[in-house]
Amino acid sequence: MNHHFNDSPGQNIKLEPNRHPQWLSPLMREIRSGNVNHTLEQSLEPMVPVNRTKQSAVLILLQGEASASVLPKDASVLLTHRSPHLRAHSGQIAFPGGRIDPTDRNPVDAALREAWEETGLNRATVTPLAQLPEVHIRVTGNPVHPIVAYRENLDGVGVVNPVEADAVFSVPIGELAAPENRLVVSKGAWRGPAFRIRDYIIWGFTGGMLNALLTHAGWDMPWDEDTYYDLAEMIAASRNNERHF
Repeated sequence: MNHHFNDSPGQNIKLEPNRHPQWLSPLMREIRSGNVNHTLEQSLEPMVPVNRTKQSAVLILLQGEASASVLPKDASVLLTHRSPHLRAHSGQIAFPGGRIDPTDRNPVDAALREAWEETGLNRATVTPLAQLPEVHIRVTGNPVHPIVAYRENLDGVGVVNPVEADAVFSVPIGELAAPENRLVVSKGAWRGPAFRIRDYIIWGFTGGMLNALLTHAGWDMPWDEDTYYDLAEMIAASRNNERHF
Protein backbone atom coordinates (compact mmCIF):
# COMPACT_ATOMS: atom_id res chain seq x y z
CA MET A 1 0.00 0.00 0.00
CA ASN A 2 1.03 3.61 -0.34
CA HIS A 3 1.01 6.26 2.36
CA HIS A 4 -2.28 8.14 2.10
CA PHE A 5 -1.11 10.92 4.41
CA ASN A 6 2.03 12.38 5.87
CA ASP A 7 3.20 11.51 9.34
CA SER A 8 3.07 14.19 12.05
CA PRO A 9 6.34 13.93 13.98
CA GLY A 10 6.09 15.10 17.57
CA GLN A 11 2.30 14.79 17.64
CA ASN A 12 0.27 12.47 19.88
CA ILE A 13 3.31 11.44 21.93
CA LYS A 14 1.89 11.90 25.43
CA LEU A 15 0.84 8.79 27.32
CA GLU A 16 -2.82 8.70 28.28
CA PRO A 17 -3.13 5.66 30.56
CA ASN A 18 -6.76 6.34 31.48
CA ARG A 19 -8.06 6.45 27.91
CA HIS A 20 -8.38 2.71 27.45
CA PRO A 21 -11.48 0.54 27.00
CA GLN A 22 -12.68 -1.36 30.04
CA TRP A 23 -11.49 -4.70 28.68
CA LEU A 24 -7.90 -3.48 28.90
CA SER A 25 -8.23 -2.53 32.59
CA PRO A 26 -6.66 -5.77 33.95
CA LEU A 27 -3.60 -5.33 31.75
CA MET A 28 -3.22 -1.66 32.67
CA ARG A 29 -3.43 -2.53 36.38
CA GLU A 30 -0.66 -5.09 35.96
CA ILE A 31 1.48 -2.58 34.06
CA ARG A 32 1.04 0.01 36.80
CA SER A 33 1.88 -2.56 39.49
CA GLY A 34 5.15 -3.51 37.80
CA ASN A 35 4.21 -7.19 37.51
CA VAL A 36 4.58 -7.14 33.72
CA ASN A 37 8.07 -5.68 34.09
CA HIS A 38 9.16 -8.52 36.36
CA THR A 39 7.99 -11.15 33.86
CA LEU A 40 9.78 -9.42 31.00
CA GLU A 41 13.00 -9.05 32.95
CA GLN A 42 12.99 -12.79 33.61
CA SER A 43 12.31 -13.85 30.02
CA LEU A 44 14.28 -11.17 28.14
CA GLU A 45 17.43 -10.82 30.21
CA PRO A 46 20.35 -9.95 27.88
CA MET A 47 23.21 -12.42 27.44
CA VAL A 48 25.71 -9.61 26.79
CA PRO A 49 26.35 -6.16 28.33
CA VAL A 50 23.70 -3.56 27.57
CA ASN A 51 24.63 -1.46 24.53
CA ARG A 52 22.97 1.96 24.71
CA THR A 53 24.35 3.20 21.40
CA LYS A 54 21.48 1.55 19.54
CA GLN A 55 18.10 2.08 21.22
CA SER A 56 14.78 1.19 19.65
CA ALA A 57 11.06 1.55 20.31
CA VAL A 58 8.26 -0.83 19.35
CA LEU A 59 4.52 -0.27 19.19
CA ILE A 60 2.36 -2.93 20.83
CA LEU A 61 -0.90 -1.85 19.25
CA LEU A 62 -3.99 -3.54 20.66
CA GLN A 63 -7.32 -3.13 18.93
CA GLY A 64 -10.90 -4.14 19.66
CA GLU A 65 -14.37 -2.86 20.38
CA ALA A 66 -14.21 0.29 22.50
CA SER A 67 -17.45 -0.39 24.40
CA ALA A 68 -16.62 -3.96 25.46
CA SER A 69 -16.19 -4.67 29.17
CA VAL A 70 -14.41 -8.02 28.65
CA LEU A 71 -12.08 -9.19 25.90
CA PRO A 72 -14.04 -8.68 22.67
CA LYS A 73 -14.04 -11.18 19.82
CA ASP A 74 -12.30 -8.68 17.55
CA ALA A 75 -9.43 -8.00 19.98
CA SER A 76 -6.11 -8.30 18.17
CA VAL A 77 -2.53 -7.07 17.98
CA LEU A 78 -0.65 -5.62 15.01
CA LEU A 79 2.40 -7.56 13.81
CA THR A 80 4.77 -7.48 10.85
CA HIS A 81 6.99 -10.00 9.10
CA ARG A 82 10.46 -8.57 8.67
CA SER A 83 11.87 -9.06 5.19
CA PRO A 84 14.27 -12.00 4.87
CA HIS A 85 16.69 -9.64 3.12
CA LEU A 86 17.31 -7.46 6.18
CA ARG A 87 20.65 -7.67 7.97
CA ALA A 88 19.17 -7.80 11.48
CA HIS A 89 16.35 -10.06 12.70
CA SER A 90 15.50 -11.02 9.12
CA GLY A 91 12.39 -13.13 8.63
CA GLN A 92 11.15 -12.67 12.19
CA ILE A 93 7.65 -11.69 13.24
CA ALA A 94 7.85 -8.36 15.06
CA PHE A 95 5.93 -5.44 16.41
CA PRO A 96 6.19 -2.31 14.27
CA GLY A 97 9.20 -0.36 15.46
CA GLY A 98 12.84 0.43 15.00
CA ARG A 99 15.74 2.68 15.85
CA ILE A 100 15.11 5.84 17.89
CA ASP A 101 16.36 8.76 15.78
CA PRO A 102 17.87 11.96 17.22
CA THR A 103 14.87 13.86 15.83
CA ASP A 104 12.34 11.73 17.75
CA ARG A 105 10.92 13.55 20.75
CA ASN A 106 10.64 10.40 22.86
CA PRO A 107 10.17 6.62 22.41
CA VAL A 108 6.43 7.10 21.73
CA ASP A 109 7.30 9.41 18.85
CA ALA A 110 9.80 6.88 17.51
CA ALA A 111 7.38 3.95 17.76
CA LEU A 112 4.61 5.86 15.97
CA ARG A 113 6.98 7.08 13.26
CA GLU A 114 8.30 3.60 12.63
CA ALA A 115 4.77 2.16 12.57
CA TRP A 116 3.83 4.75 9.95
CA GLU A 117 6.90 3.93 7.88
CA GLU A 118 6.28 0.17 8.04
CA THR A 119 2.49 -0.11 7.96
CA GLY A 120 1.05 3.30 7.00
CA LEU A 121 -0.52 3.64 10.46
CA ASN A 122 -2.06 7.06 11.08
CA ARG A 123 -0.75 8.11 14.49
CA ALA A 124 -3.76 10.38 15.00
CA THR A 125 -5.96 7.27 15.35
CA VAL A 126 -3.82 5.78 18.12
CA THR A 127 -4.02 6.28 21.89
CA PRO A 128 -0.60 5.71 23.56
CA LEU A 129 -1.34 4.12 26.94
CA ALA A 130 1.90 3.07 28.61
CA GLN A 131 5.63 2.86 28.17
CA LEU A 132 7.07 -0.28 29.68
CA PRO A 133 10.56 -0.14 31.19
CA GLU A 134 13.24 -0.94 28.66
CA VAL A 135 13.94 -4.55 27.83
CA HIS A 136 16.87 -5.86 25.83
CA ILE A 137 17.60 -7.92 22.75
CA ARG A 138 19.32 -10.96 24.25
CA VAL A 139 22.11 -11.36 21.72
CA THR A 140 23.04 -7.68 21.32
CA GLY A 141 22.09 -6.04 24.60
CA ASN A 142 20.35 -3.25 22.67
CA PRO A 143 17.61 -1.54 24.73
CA VAL A 144 14.07 -1.62 23.41
CA HIS A 145 11.32 0.65 24.72
CA PRO A 146 7.89 -1.02 24.36
CA ILE A 147 4.92 1.32 23.89
CA VAL A 148 1.48 -0.14 24.62
CA ALA A 149 -1.25 1.61 22.65
CA TYR A 150 -4.88 1.20 21.65
CA ARG A 151 -6.88 1.74 18.47
CA GLU A 152 -10.44 0.58 17.94
CA ASN A 153 -9.73 -0.91 14.52
CA LEU A 154 -6.74 -1.40 12.28
CA ASP A 155 -8.22 -0.28 8.98
CA GLY A 156 -5.79 1.47 6.67
CA VAL A 157 -2.62 -0.47 7.46
CA GLY A 158 -0.64 -2.74 5.15
CA VAL A 159 2.72 -3.28 3.53
CA VAL A 160 4.42 0.03 2.74
CA ASN A 161 7.96 -1.07 1.90
CA PRO A 162 8.34 -4.82 1.30
CA VAL A 163 12.11 -4.48 1.58
CA GLU A 164 11.58 -3.74 5.28
CA ALA A 165 8.35 -5.60 6.16
CA ASP A 166 6.77 -7.85 3.55
CA ALA A 167 3.64 -8.69 5.56
CA VAL A 168 1.48 -6.67 7.95
CA PHE A 169 -1.38 -8.37 9.75
CA SER A 170 -3.60 -8.26 12.79
CA VAL A 171 -3.61 -11.43 14.92
CA PRO A 172 -6.67 -12.10 17.11
CA ILE A 173 -5.86 -12.40 20.81
CA GLY A 174 -7.97 -15.56 20.88
CA GLU A 175 -5.77 -17.10 18.20
CA LEU A 176 -2.61 -16.28 20.16
CA ALA A 177 -4.07 -17.70 23.36
CA ALA A 178 -5.31 -20.95 21.81
CA PRO A 179 -3.30 -23.80 23.44
CA GLU A 180 -2.66 -25.48 20.08
CA ASN A 181 -0.83 -22.36 18.88
CA ARG A 182 1.54 -22.10 21.84
CA LEU A 183 4.83 -23.87 22.43
CA VAL A 184 8.22 -23.60 24.09
CA VAL A 185 11.25 -23.45 21.80
CA SER A 186 14.81 -24.20 22.80
CA LYS A 187 18.31 -23.42 21.58
CA GLY A 188 21.05 -24.90 23.72
CA ALA A 189 20.27 -24.05 27.33
CA TRP A 190 17.84 -21.28 26.33
CA ARG A 191 14.06 -21.81 26.49
CA GLY A 192 11.45 -19.32 25.41
CA PRO A 193 7.72 -19.03 24.77
CA ALA A 194 6.62 -19.08 21.14
CA PHE A 195 3.51 -19.07 18.99
CA ARG A 196 2.65 -20.88 15.77
CA ILE A 197 0.49 -18.48 13.75
CA ARG A 198 -0.32 -18.79 10.02
CA ASP A 199 2.70 -21.06 9.57
CA TYR A 200 4.97 -18.43 11.14
CA ILE A 201 6.85 -19.04 14.39
CA ILE A 202 6.76 -16.03 16.72
CA TRP A 203 9.61 -16.29 19.20
CA GLY A 204 12.37 -14.31 20.91
CA PHE A 205 11.59 -10.75 21.91
CA THR A 206 8.13 -10.69 20.33
CA GLY A 207 7.20 -14.10 21.72
CA GLY A 208 8.28 -13.05 25.21
CA MET A 209 6.32 -9.81 25.03
CA LEU A 210 3.15 -11.51 23.80
CA ASN A 211 3.45 -14.21 26.47
CA ALA A 212 3.75 -11.58 29.21
CA LEU A 213 0.75 -9.63 27.90
CA LEU A 214 -1.47 -12.71 27.69
CA THR A 215 -0.44 -13.81 31.18
CA HIS A 216 -0.94 -10.50 32.94
CA ALA A 217 -4.10 -9.50 31.09
CA GLY A 218 -5.70 -12.81 32.09
CA TRP A 219 -6.19 -13.85 28.46
CA ASP A 220 -4.13 -17.03 28.45
CA MET A 221 -5.40 -20.59 28.79
CA PRO A 222 -3.63 -23.71 30.07
CA TRP A 223 -1.12 -24.94 27.49
CA ASP A 224 1.78 -27.36 27.25
CA GLU A 225 4.76 -25.60 28.80
CA ASP A 226 6.68 -28.81 29.50
CA THR A 227 7.49 -29.97 25.96
CA TYR A 228 10.43 -28.26 24.29
CA TYR A 229 10.79 -27.92 20.52
CA ASP A 230 14.12 -27.31 18.81
CA LEU A 231 14.10 -23.72 17.59
CA ALA A 232 16.10 -24.40 14.42
CA GLU A 233 13.78 -27.23 13.39
CA MET A 234 10.67 -25.15 14.04
CA ILE A 235 11.99 -22.21 12.03
CA ALA A 236 13.08 -24.47 9.16
CA ALA A 237 9.55 -25.88 8.96
CA SER A 238 7.94 -22.42 9.11
CA ARG A 239 7.46 -19.68 6.54
CA ASN A 240 9.68 -17.25 8.51
CA ASN A 241 12.57 -17.64 6.06
CA GLU A 242 15.08 -16.43 8.65
CA ARG A 243 18.22 -16.31 6.53
CA HIS A 244 20.53 -15.12 9.30
CA PHE A 245 19.26 -17.43 12.02
